[in-house]
Parts: sequence; C-alpha cells; structure tokens
Amino acid sequence: MGILSGYRVLDCTIAMAGPFAAQRLGDLGADVVKVEPVTGEWQRHVAAGGAQGNKVNVSFLSLNRNKRSLAIDLKSKEGKAVLLDLVRGADLFLQNYRPGVARRLGVDYPALSAINPRLVYVSISGYGESGPYVNRPGQDLVLQGMSGAMLSAGRATEPPNPAGQYIVDAVTAYTAFEGALAALLHRERTGESQLVEVNMLDAITTLQMQELSVFTVAGKPQERSAEPHAHVYIRAPYGTFATSDGFIVVAFPPLRKFGGLIGEPAFLSMDDEADSWTRRDEIFARTRDRLVTRTTAEWLDLFRENDIWSGPVYGFADLLDDPQIIHNGTFVEYDHPTEGHVKTPGFPIHFEKTPAKVYRGAPLTGQDSRDVLREAGYDEERIDRLIASGAVVAAEKEEE
Repeated sequence: MGILSGYRVLDCTIAMAGPFAAQRLGDLGADVVKVEPVTGEWQRHVAAGGAQGNKVNVSFLSLNRNKRSLAIDLKSKEGKAVLLDLVRGADLFLQNYRPGVARRLGVDYPALSAINPRLVYVSISGYGESGPYVNRPGQDLVLQGMSGAMLSAGRATEPPNPAGQYIVDAVTAYTAFEGALAALLHRERTGESQLVEVNMLDAITTLQMQELSVFTVAGKPQERSAEPHAHVYIRAPYGTFATSDGFIVVAFPPLRKFGGLIGEPAFLSMDDEADSWTRRDEIFARTRDRLVTRTTAEWLDLFRENDIWSGPVYGFADLLDDPQIIHNGTFVEYDHPTEGHVKTPGFPIHFEKTPAKVYRGAPLTGQDSRDVLREAGYDEERIDRLIASGAVVAAEKEEE
C-alpha cells in the first residue's frame, strides 16, 4: 500500500507539468483518474522525438503511469455531470487549463468546493492567474529564455543554450506535487481545504535560488567564459536565435505560417512533421539568417500577433524588472541578523489559506541547538555535556 493509498485524484491536466505532478501522486499510491477528452489527451498525439510507439507514444507513456483513464466530453451536460459526481468523492483536483477556462466550464475552485468542501484544488498556469502575461502560452523553452538561466552557461561568444531537458515543465510538476501534498496535510490537520496556485514562471525562477541570490545579494554578474562550462527531440526551428539587437527563442512554429512571417520562401513547401526532422539543420540555419535582420522587439510583436511561440532571452537583471515577476511577488525581501538586507526568490506555491512567508533567515551553525534540545526534553546539564564533548555545536544566538 502506498503512502497516498485511499486518496482519489482527478487529473484534468495536459502536456507535461500537470500529468507529471499527478503521476507522482500515483507513484505514492493515490488512485489517479485521468479525465481526458474523448479524442484523448493532447500529449497522446504529440510524440517527442517522433517516438510514436505502438498504441501509446513514449511521451504519454512516460508521464501517465499509475493512472486510470476516463474519457469524457466536458462540454456536454452528461459529461460534466459525470465529472461533478466524481468530484463529490475526490480528495484532489488538478487542472492546467488556460486562465478563465475552468470557470467557463464550471469546474473552477468555487464551483467544485461548493460540491465538495474537502477538495484540494491545484491550478497550474504559465505565468500566474492574473497579471500582464496571463493569456500567454506557458511553453517550456519560452519560459527558459525568460528565466535568466540560459545566460548562466555556454561560451560568451556564442548564443545562449537551452537546457537539454524540459526543465521548466519538470520543476513546475514537482512544485505542484509539493503544493498538493502540503494542502492535503493542512486538510488532515484542520479539516479545511483550499485552492493551490502554481505557475511555471515562479517555479523556474525559484529553482535558481542559489544563482539568483548570488546576483541579488552578492552582486555578482552573470559572466560567461570563453569555454562552454556547462534538444534533439523537438522539431525545428527550436532554439535561441540572434536578432539585430539581442536574442530570441522560437519554439517549433508551423513552418508555412512561420516562413510567410519571416520572409523565408523555402518553408512554404515544407511539412511540419517530415521536413522539420529530416531538414532540421537547414531550417535552423535559414531561421537564423532571417531573424538577425530585425530587432527582438519587432519579431516578438509580429510573432505574438500571429500566435507563434516565442519570447525574449533574459538575464537576471531583466528578470527582476519584468512586470509579471513584480506582479507575482516572486521575490521576497527581509533583513538578516548577520547578512543585512536580502532579496531572493520566494516560495512559488500560492496557498489560499496558508500562505508561505519568511519567518527567519538562514541560521548560523548550531544557532538553535539548545532550543531544539530543550524542546526534546534535555536538561541544561545534559546539553552542556553534549556541547563539551563535541557531539553538539551551539553557536551564539543572533537577534532576529
């Protein structure tokens, strides 16, 4: 029996971040019901690396173990009624619809919590449930570019390089998993449930706790060296490209549409699922030669108007000034007793009823040894002996 045996999870997510989070719950024994459209979840039809499999492609296979599938039409009255019946007996509901879609479907938190007051509801989004970027698609490569991480690796003379894995999706999945567990624990202790909100931008930003703190606290800039101190599974064009004044990321646009926008006639006769694999190097090179002719802002305006997945490549300074980061309150600031004023990434999960906050900064070695031992029932004499023997270290307590 798994640690989560007896818990029922309704997984209404697609792609990677949500399904990966739900899979983790299933790995721990939860009964995960994957609620998907009658045509199957999106990931069933999009195979990374072209790995189609027999009946289930590798992408879907890798993200959906320990689940049962329920295929229903949520837009029909009957299908929605089925889901609402399941909600009555569920412990956890996960969704990563675009902001506003859950409300239109009648499966947002207020609607479902009215049916089941004990329901933990986890909502995963790209940039947050509100703010200037609320309607932008949350795609892994685009978020990598914004995160500042690309400028922490590679040669100074070469374009920024994305990670060799879907790092933003993965860390968002773990963040959602973490949030779900914490909210379930809160429910077990208090009997009350709550809404848990997780977004990809905050998740990837706070993953860089050490790097960003080095930048924000110590003031050390990102300086890449002459040597590369630091995907082959996504169709072209997919990567970072130089513009006339900086860099831009572009994520597998429809080739014919993209070719028309950038003025590349060779793309107009290409097939997305065939040529984008066999002619990947050519597509990348032609894209590179076209994108260098205009500014980043010009391309971004054009691409966003035409629903092409793209975004800027940020350094940490750009990230800190970004309006969505500011709106989300991604960074926290506090005074440390020995280190002074600290600005650092905060906690990326937004609990409706039990929000996280900074209670204290990082302690000195052994700063709380005496208090902890006292709380465990040790008397002063025994504590002194442990300290004298070297078994315990107790530092002088700093004023918080």
